[in-house]
Amino acid sequence: MESVFFVLSKLLGVLIALDTLLLVLIVFAWVVLLRGRIRLAKWTLGLLSGALLALAILPVGEALYSPLETRFPINPELPARPDGILVLSGSENVALSVRWQQVELSGAAERHFAFLELARRYPDAKLVFTGGGGSLVRKDYKEADVAKSLFQQQGLDVTRVVFERNARNTYENVMLSKALVKPGRGEKWIVITSAAHMPRSVGIFCKAGWPVIPYPVDHRTSPDYSIRLDLGIASHLEFVNAGLREWIGLVAYYVTGKTSELFPAGCT
Repeated sequence: MESVFFVLSKLLGVLIALDTLLLVLIVFAWVVLLRGRIRLAKWTLGLLSGALLALAILPVGEALYSPLETRFPINPELPARPDGILVLSGSENVALSVRWQQVELSGAAERHFAFLELARRYPDAKLVFTGGGGSLVRKDYKEADVAKSLFQQQGLDVTRVVFERNARNTYENVMLSKALVKPGRGEKWIVITSAAHMPRSVGIFCKAGWPVIPYPVDHRTSPDYSIRLDLGIASHLEFVNAGLREWIGLVAYYVTGKTSELFPAGCT
């Protein structure tokens, strides 16, 4: 069942992307124009123009992201002696790392830097990296391998780290990590992931009976966001897609019983 959920989530992610919808509308406008439906083509092109203009000047992505990123405190107060620190994958470009034989990271590299900093601050804490790969085709490449290389390069003793190498999504990150480390009742674990991804992650931890301390990083919004002064439609479109994916992920995980609530705020 989890494999079906994984495949469907990847396919749905492509289908619901805003750029996919815009492409469909462009093709639709071209087809109806060829068929002589001038009025319908004009309406479709007008809708496209309005959508692109809105993407260009309105902070749509920020409006989607900001509630997610502000759900949990930034730089939270941490216990003097946490039992463990866990970081979720998501910043590793596995294919490029293999191709170029170097560590290649995406825009969420702050996850790794925060993990390294906390690992040094708390030398007695258990350390966990969780992530196998979210690709439907390149299943032999592992995010954990990229992370291990990075940690070694940065001087971390990787024998301290438990590398979970099979998780394909956030739900499996939590469940497979829990099976590996078997956290005891009352243990204090710090979880690191992107701020926008933290609500869904915490909801899964809570549902699994593993209360955690959220440590959100990798912020993309500013508290004073307003109408844009640039016309970078491509980057704005990517921002909106990321926000939509996270909100739809929250709904999907809640409906399928993988999170404790629709918009998690912590374990009760």
